[in-house]
Amino acid sequence: MKANKYKVLYLSYDGMTDALGQSQVLPYLFGLGKKDICIHLVSFEKKNYVDDIPRIKAMCEENGIIWHPQFYTKTPPLLSTLKDILKMKKVALKLHETIHFDIVHCRSYIPSIIGRYFQREKGLKFVFDMRGFWADERVEGGIWNLKNPVFKKAYRYFKGKEIDFFSNADVIISLTHNGKEEIQSWNNLPHPLTIEVIPCCVDLVHFNPSKIEPAQRIAVKQKLGMHENDFVLGYVGSIGTWYMLDEMLDFYSHLRKHKKDSKFLFLSREPKENIVSIAREKEIPEDEVIVVGTKHNEVPLYVSVFDYSIFFIRPTFSKKASSPTKQGELMAMGIPIICNAGVGDTDKIIMDSSAGKVLHQLNEESYAQCHLHTEKYNKQKIRAGAEKWYSLENGVNKYYEIYLSLLGLENADKN
Repeated sequence: MKANKYKVLYLSYDGMTDALGQSQVLPYLFGLGKKDICIHLVSFEKKNYVDDIPRIKAMCEENGIIWHPQFYTKTPPLLSTLKDILKMKKVALKLHETIHFDIVHCRSYIPSIIGRYFQREKGLKFVFDMRGFWADERVEGGIWNLKNPVFKKAYRYFKGKEIDFFSNADVIISLTHNGKEEIQSWNNLPHPLTIEVIPCCVDLVHFNPSKIEPAQRIAVKQKLGMHENDFVLGYVGSIGTWYMLDEMLDFYSHLRKHKKDSKFLFLSREPKENIVSIAREKEIPEDEVIVVGTKHNEVPLYVSVFDYSIFFIRPTFSKKASSPTKQGELMAMGIPIICNAGVGDTDKIIMDSSAGKVLHQLNEESYAQCHLHTEKYNKQKIRAGAEKWYSLENGVNKYYEIYLSLLGLENADKN
């Protein structure tokens, strides 16, 4: 590491003990920590993951990140969030008294309330890493019902903050070009805006099919009760409110009529009964639906048994700014993807990389026209698409260049 350190305060309301923090925050920070950047990370951890804090702290120390974990407050809604905002501000102010940060990097909207304060009152450069249209996600995901006056007021408050963040951030980071174009179309913002696009990247070293032997794939299939020649349609991750389980099962219901030896494998911690109960309604045999929870380091091995992968996401307004983490991981493994159009840059990247099929309608006619032939896809070409669009190394370098630009050091040594 270099002796001359530029100091960044990174604020996240997501926890580093969460799977999301471990896949979409820490890898970037570890990459930056190896450069001439000193990062102090403040995050909010859920108490049921407290046992994992020592492991994450050791990883942070090993990679030059100074972590200040706080405990997340769950209830009551909104008031608990307000309490956490005040705690985040207090911790950040105390750190700034001794560290004297140059940049405050805020992951999503809630930390950006603190980020704007530091920009306005302390003169720090403010990075608004938006991650998506957060307030609209809360409404469209059914978390905030606008018929409730409290949630309606919260929605209006954060939409007002959104304009403030976009108008004043030194740099805005969008996950998608689609989201960037949406923001640039608004006539209530100053123009031009400085918007950089960095999608949810993937660790191409970890997600690498060349590391997996054919015997390992066969062993996993046997462990899951599959035959070696079974055709496997796969899904990765939680179901939540955004992923269209009914439609994905409808697709499989059509698929199994044409591929006799088929299985639908869910790599998910979703309770199996939540998936199987809907499959039963669609007359899909229970033994064809396999649900298994996996650790993050096991995901590449299990994904390697997929012949195709699938995810259908509700194409709402807020999803223009969405970058599914699973897409980069699947493409890195050379797995062709079936997805729907209208979500972030997903369809554009699939077509650019010849990485699968994009369905513009989710209905029987569309499913009938979607013929799956694994021999038509080149795994190396799909992986090359992941290298082009989702490289973690490229993502880290882009963040680093943003930091250098904000510090007036664009021509500095970037090694």
